[in-house]
Amino acid sequence: MAQKFLTFRARILPIGLVLGALTGAPLAALAQGEYPSKAVRIVVPYAPGGAVDLVTRRIAQQLTEQTGSSFFVDNKPGGTGTIGITQVTRSTADGHTLLTNDMTYAILPHVFSKLAWDYDRDLVPVAAFNFAPTAIVVAADSRFKTLADLIAFGRANPGKLNYGTGGAGTMPHFSTEALKMAGKFDAVHVPFKGNGEATMALLTNTIDFQIASTAGVMGQLNGGKVRLLAVSGMERLKVIPNVPTFAEAGLPTYSVVNFTGVWAPKGTSAAVVQRLERELSTAMKSSNMTEYADSIGALPTLVVGADFAQLLKSRTQYWSAVATSAKVEKQ
Repeated sequence: MAQKFLTFRARILPIGLVLGALTGAPLAALAQGEYPSKAVRIVVPYAPGGAVDLVTRRIAQQLTEQTGSSFFVDNKPGGTGTIGITQVTRSTADGHTLLTNDMTYAILPHVFSKLAWDYDRDLVPVAAFNFAPTAIVVAADSRFKTLADLIAFGRANPGKLNYGTGGAGTMPHFSTEALKMAGKFDAVHVPFKGNGEATMALLTNTIDFQIASTAGVMGQLNGGKVRLLAVSGMERLKVIPNVPTFAEAGLPTYSVVNFTGVWAPKGTSAAVVQRLERELSTAMKSSNMTEYADSIGALPTLVVGADFAQLLKSRTQYWSAVATSAKVEKQ
C-alpha cells in the first residue's frame, strides 16, 4: 500500500495536449487584455526561502514577461499555511489573487480538526506544475555519509536523532514520518517557522537531517554546504548523478514526489481559469522554466483541472494513513 500511494502515479498531461485542449475555449473570453487587467498577487502561505516560495517567484517572473502584467509574490506565513490560504478564499474571485502551495495542502485535513474554509469547495484547483523529487539532506560535515548510516543510528539511539521542518503538518513533516515508517527508525521532530529556517538549522548542526524538495536545497548543495543521501523517483537525477535513489539506498518502498500547485478562489470564471492554464502551459515550455526545472531535477509539466483534483484526492487519502500511523493529533 505504501508503494502504491508514495510512488508518483498521477497522470501528467504533456504540454502539447494541454494547449490542444484549450484551443476550444472561446477566443473572445481569452483575449489578451481582458485578464489580467491589473497586477496579480500570488499568495505563498510560507516564509521566504522555501521550495514553494522559490518556485513561485520563478513562475511569477515568467508570467509577468508573458502577459505584460505584474505577477508578484506575497508571503503570508503561519498556521501551516492556513493563514495565507484563508486570505485567498476570502479574496475577490477575479483571478487577481491566487494561491500557490505544495503537497502540504493535501495534508491539512489530517492536521486540523476544523479549517476556516471548505477544503473541497472554496478553492479551484487550476494546475500543478514543477514536479520535484524530495531528498534526505544532511550538512556537508555530517557524520552520516549514507542513508543506511542515519537509519542505523536512529534505530540504535531512540530519541537522539532529530529532523527539522517548516512546521508541524507540512509536507516535509509527513514525508519524514513516512520515511520513519519505511525505515523503522526513530527521529524527533523539530518544527521551525519555515523550510528555509529549517535548512539554516541544518547548516549549524542544530538538527541532524531534513526532508526537502530538491528545489529548496539545490542552492545549498551547489555551494557545498549540504549533502544529499538519497532522492525520490525511479532514476537518479541527471543534475546530481552521484546521489542514489531511495531504492538504491535500501528503501525501495519510499518515494515522495512533491509539486507546486496554483489555486483560485471559488467563483473564479472558467474563462479566467482557462487563461491561467494557457499561460502556465506557455510558461512551462519556456527556456526559463525548463532550464530551472532541469537544474533542480524537476519535471516541467502540468496537471490541470480534473486531473489536478484527482491528484489532490489521492494524496489526501494517502496522508490520512500516514497521520494515523504517526499518531498525529489534530489541532
